[in-house]
Amino acid sequence: MSELPDGLHEFLAKAGWGNADIDPIPGDASFRRYFRLRGGDGTGAMLMHAPPPHEDPVPFLNVAEWLSSEGLRAPEIYASDAPQGWVLIEDFGNDRMRDWLDDHPDRETAAYEGAIDALVELHKRPAGPFPAYDMPTYRRETGLLTEWYAPAQELTVDAAAYDAAWEEALAPMLARQNPGVTVLRDYHAENIMLLGDPADKAPQGLIDFQDALVGHPAYDLVSLLQDARRDVPEALEAAMLKRYLDRADAGDEFEADYARLGAQRNAKIVGIFTRLYKRDGKPRYLDMIPRVWAAMERDLAHPALKPVADWFTENIPAELRQNGGGKIT
Repeated sequence: MSELPDGLHEFLAKAGWGNADIDPIPGDASFRRYFRLRGGDGTGAMLMHAPPPHEDPVPFLNVAEWLSSEGLRAPEIYASDAPQGWVLIEDFGNDRMRDWLDDHPDRETAAYEGAIDALVELHKRPAGPFPAYDMPTYRRETGLLTEWYAPAQELTVDAAAYDAAWEEALAPMLARQNPGVTVLRDYHAENIMLLGDPADKAPQGLIDFQDALVGHPAYDLVSLLQDARRDVPEALEAAMLKRYLDRADAGDEFEADYARLGAQRNAKIVGIFTRLYKRDGKPRYLDMIPRVWAAMERDLAHPALKPVADWFTENIPAELRQNGGGKIT
């Protein structure tokens, strides 16, 4: 067993779980750690440690409370000590959508239909009390590509023109995200817990939503259907986008905005995954960049992205673009 954080046993004792068995769960790309608990009576729970100053569990608690109040399936909060970074929550089990689909590939369409329908329900609610997904935030995120990917490829690029191209491409969309919807921002197959067989219309559990903002309804669709961590067939992406459009009052420009936010998110992810390797020594994310890059290239082909596509043509060599962003060393 890996070393347990200081204060864990004290928190569990106060929460009434002092005698629980503790099983650490491997982490991902953040400072958060998770532990599965099993009580002597067979009951289970999940313990999240999001220690300040690197993490802050308060946004997670706030978004979980809001989602639950709106009838959506966030984990129940059993106990928390935010200053110390501890949150004890409901255990949704082991069936992450991504892992479950590895074992049940014939149920892929049903699983994605459930995920789309959950977004439709979320978007029917007025937006939660969260910060706005505004232009400075969009541009800060796209800037990760020029900040991390370009230097990793030893490219000299025009960063000012890059920012201006994104401003031109995204500006027409901003009015259409007012008043906006709650955007979970990391809504994909690794953050959806299946609480039963999706073919039976079983509910899904939401996790990893602490960075929620108020923005455009297309963003979480992009996150789901242009998944950085899992191949989503283009035919399935198209079918699920149509399913959303058939069930939501999306507007005439929705598909153009979907392309805008697809390119925006994928540019951000290329930068983040490069940073995870170059700064944090996590090479496994490099294997995902070609998938992300391919989706970004499809998005850039939309006329709404012409200013950004022109910048890529002028600043990123064709051999890199045609090779999934190229090898990063």
